[in-house]
Amino acid sequence: MSKLLWQPSEERIKSTNMYRFMNRVNETYGKDFKDYPELWEWSVNNIEDFWTITWEFIDIKASQPFDKAIDDPKKMPGAKFFVNSKLNFAQNLLRFRNDRIAIVFKGEDSVRRTFTYNQLYDEVAGTASSLKKLGIQKGDRVVGFVPNMPESIIAMLAAASIGAVWSSCSPDFGIKGVLDRFGQTQPKVLFTADGYFFKGKPLDSIERIAGIVEKIPSIEKVVVIPYVSAQPDTKSLANAVLYKDFKDPEASSIEFEQMDFDDPLYIMYSSGTTGLPKCMVQSVGGVLLHQKKELVLHTDLKEDDVIFYFTTCGWMMWNWLTASLSVGATLVLYDGNPFHPGPDALWKMAQDEKISIFGTSAGYIEALKNAGVKPGKQFDLSCLKSVLSTGSPLSDENFEFIYREVKEDIQLASISGGSDLNGCFALGNPMGPVYTGELQCRGLGMKVYAYDENANPVVGQQAELVCTAPFPSMPIFFWGDDDGSKYHSAYFDEFPGIWTHGDFIMVTEHGGVIMYGRSDATLNPGGVRIGTAEIYRRLDAMEELEDSVIVGQSWNNDVRVILFVKMAAGFDLSDDLQNKIRADIRANASPRHVPAKIIACPDVPYTLNMKKVELAVKKMVEGKAVKNKDALKNPESLDFFGNIEELKT
Repeated sequence: MSKLLWQPSEERIKSTNMYRFMNRVNETYGKDFKDYPELWEWSVNNIEDFWTITWEFIDIKASQPFDKAIDDPKKMPGAKFFVNSKLNFAQNLLRFRNDRIAIVFKGEDSVRRTFTYNQLYDEVAGTASSLKKLGIQKGDRVVGFVPNMPESIIAMLAAASIGAVWSSCSPDFGIKGVLDRFGQTQPKVLFTADGYFFKGKPLDSIERIAGIVEKIPSIEKVVVIPYVSAQPDTKSLANAVLYKDFKDPEASSIEFEQMDFDDPLYIMYSSGTTGLPKCMVQSVGGVLLHQKKELVLHTDLKEDDVIFYFTTCGWMMWNWLTASLSVGATLVLYDGNPFHPGPDALWKMAQDEKISIFGTSAGYIEALKNAGVKPGKQFDLSCLKSVLSTGSPLSDENFEFIYREVKEDIQLASISGGSDLNGCFALGNPMGPVYTGELQCRGLGMKVYAYDENANPVVGQQAELVCTAPFPSMPIFFWGDDDGSKYHSAYFDEFPGIWTHGDFIMVTEHGGVIMYGRSDATLNPGGVRIGTAEIYRRLDAMEELEDSVIVGQSWNNDVRVILFVKMAAGFDLSDDLQNKIRADIRANASPRHVPAKIIACPDVPYTLNMKKVELAVKKMVEGKAVKNKDALKNPESLDFFGNIEELKT
């Protein structure tokens, strides 16, 4: 049973953008909505009206107005949004020309840099002008192999301003991981830094950059941003130029290329653990509208807010964060290890920068709790109004940790979506309560349900996350998928005409959402599907365990649950501890969740974006090949899971 942790005051509710939006809907359409569930129901059953008023309320800047918000609200895939409109993504993010701080950058080297909105515009103008002089045109690909630093955003905005398509990877990707991504899309320009910092150490990237450029002949120019060295040695890089020498110093204005709503903006990538990553192409208008809706309405972002998300340029949360510029807020970028020089590093930064919206991952919050950090007692967090968490389900214990050790009067928004849509299906509601283990709501305009095997929406039971109506940020196509077959099989094979996302969820009686992990990694003992997140919630509360991974092993014409645990320092997997784990899971999850085997492992494999890869472990356990280990942050960890004698009995 979920526990109520927080309820916004009436004063706070009435100060939110969501409340103002609800009143605007009431006035415009003659409604009398009093709460979010009523507003959501209207938004998903009146798709055209909802997106029309959202476009107006969040103030999308367009040079040519739309004829129709959607041509066919029942067509999926293939519905066209904001037909005949013309706009530019970068123009919307650079709409503010003032001396307010747009970007604050902090890296592990402790050097703090800032850019005002005027300075940001000037930097983008110089970079865009040079891209044009290189001959970069609408539709050309420009990519970044970059740390999370201001120049990454500048390069993206410069590319978007002239209609080029942007894609990025973080510098901790190996050469093969980068080639698997950029190699598919033939970029013409590569922005990169000479290296990056991690745990206080400068790590040089030049050798890997040379290997990347050698294998992607389409790259005509490499722009190197000095970061770990004041004067990087770029002799080994063909057609390389330093960033300061690349920018056009004469450029003072930007001629924004006007784009169709569904022209390409970004190429995002799947994790690539089962083969080459899917290259998901997303649209100019779709990303802008969807992300700004989430920021303004669901995150309650305002011009005077300071927003931070701990992310890299290889994760969609970087793209999501950058859209905050369209609101005029201040972005805080951090690059490096979040526990350097100590586990409280990001909270000191939150105090110093007066961060009001703090975004991170469930894994970080768990590590913070285990490290004994008490941010609310150690720092002045009086400016903080929201904490956002994504990447994996947040356990009940960690919900309570935030309210106990960070701040009592705060909106904790656990959010979930994916790179596929560059946004969320379920996320925060600043007018609503927070319950343990629950995402507050399904997103406005997102017709999300939990579907059972017979395509019936269910409440109060675990089922498949689906979206039954089109939404603007759906990929427009997959790169190289000429007949659309890969796109169709990714989302529309299971329920024709309905987006099936691949997550196992429960919609609660009060409209919240509980995440149970990837549906292709759900367990099926005795023919009953159960989500792995329920087990992880119990394990996360045990001090004896540092990490864990759960898989189902085919056994005697059924499936048995196998639990691998990485022990915390100073603990061993004794019989008593195994009995404790089983008893806890039996009492607090269900007898079906109790693992048949509990085995200690040296490490747990994660993707480069820090998502646990249960499917890869399952394949190793069953003696199958894992095709693309380069998509993993710690591929060597997989070796342990193959040919385990204990799993043969």
